[in-house]
Amino acid sequence: MKVVAAYLLAVLGGNTSPTARDIRTILASVGAEAEDEKIELLLSQVKGKDIAEVVACGREKMASLPARGVVAAAVGVLTAGGGDASAATAALAAAEAKKEEKKEDVEDSDDDICFTLFDE
Repeated sequence: MKVVAAYLLAVLGGNTSPTARDIRTILASVGAEAEDEKIELLLSQVKGKDIAEVVACGREKMASLPARGVVAAAVGVLTAGGGDASAATAALAAAEAKKEEKKEDVEDSDDDICFTLFDE
């Protein structure tokens, strides 16, 4: 994941075609290291592709994930700048609603506890 993040940082910084050296430099600036195989794998998979298209493709795949995927897809829409902000807001609201619903279920289960820490 850190290799992908470093690659995206390089692209956001204006380097449309980052090299393995660029990625290693970015990672070293924060005290991180990465395996050369992972860097080369990423570079081979994105070679010749527009990063905005790669992000859009990933966003489509993440749309089928549970709530966390919805949040990530919505963030992808906002950061890619190619989507509708209202759609991203709706996705975030739906994810938050699921999170609240799950939280309420957990609280309900606490009502069935028949003891306390101070029972004799």
